[in-house]
Amino acid sequence: MAFGTIAGVTAILMAAAAMVSAADYPKAETVWCAVASRCSDAYVKCPAECASTTTPNAKGKVCHVNCDHPQCKSECKKRKPNCDAPGSACYDPRFVGGDGRVFYFHGKSGEVFSLVSDPSFQINGRFIGHRPVGRPRDFTWIQSLGLISKTHRFTLEATRAAVWDGEVDHLKFAYNGQDLSISEGSLSAWQSPDGDVRAERVSSRNSVIVTIKDKVEILVNVVPVTKEDDRIHKYRVPENDCFAHLEVQFRFFKLSPRVEGVLGRTYQPDFENNVARPGVAMPVMGGEDKYRTSDLVSAECGACIFSETEDLKQGNGAVDFPTLDCTRGAAAGYGIVCRK
Repeated sequence: MAFGTIAGVTAILMAAAAMVSAADYPKAETVWCAVASRCSDAYVKCPAECASTTTPNAKGKVCHVNCDHPQCKSECKKRKPNCDAPGSACYDPRFVGGDGRVFYFHGKSGEVFSLVSDPSFQINGRFIGHRPVGRPRDFTWIQSLGLISKTHRFTLEATRAAVWDGEVDHLKFAYNGQDLSISEGSLSAWQSPDGDVRAERVSSRNSVIVTIKDKVEILVNVVPVTKEDDRIHKYRVPENDCFAHLEVQFRFFKLSPRVEGVLGRTYQPDFENNVARPGVAMPVMGGEDKYRTSDLVSAECGACIFSETEDLKQGNGAVDFPTLDCTRGAAAGYGIVCRK
């Protein structure tokens, strides 16, 4: 066979392979980066291997765009909390604010604090903790979350365990005061009668994504205080409690400029983090008194702004994108998924 013929056949086979490969993947979504981000007003296409920002595959990856990265590229990521990303609250507890800066908020064991308070929704967190003899304050972790909107009260918590067993589900749910069962199994899901609140298991147990429609998506993982954690941080946890707690990452769809809360305040346009300065190893942010609330589903606190009657569209300056079916991510650096 002549060289030209071989080359021609090879080119045809390569083209056919490329066509088959492209057909194997769904049409890629495009993510729009907000004007305020480093990739201002850029449209970024998702990779072919993770063409969408959602997936039915519990172990699959989804499209993610960091709009504050110099290269303005998309990448594939898993659907569990990233404790180093904006909007996260993990460990004892270590927050990453909307400004991307790390801070700590200790709170107090057994008490509840407003993490995010906006006119149309609020998220509270209950802290558990342990105070070794001779220590002036509690070591604390976020044990449960309470989500409040006009007609919804949804709670999830990490149940207590003496010894951690990853084959046991440690998540407990309730909706409007009634216990709620979400069957174990990857992608098992529940939603409120009006569809505005949805909870979907990401894996068979101990991981879930909770969404309040048009407001927030919350990635949650239940983890214990491990023996290695105990050794490194000198927690001195008792033998009868592994302090099962939540790792959380919030991705907000819209927020008002007046947003409050331990984490929420870091999304205010004029917020200045005065504690996360160079040389400060553990920047601790206060606010216990103004963010303390009586219950997981109580909207009352000194600085809380949630209202049963206020509408975000009625003049409070909420960030919204009415011309696109888009949602904003966990910070100004995250993208808006455009489904035009």
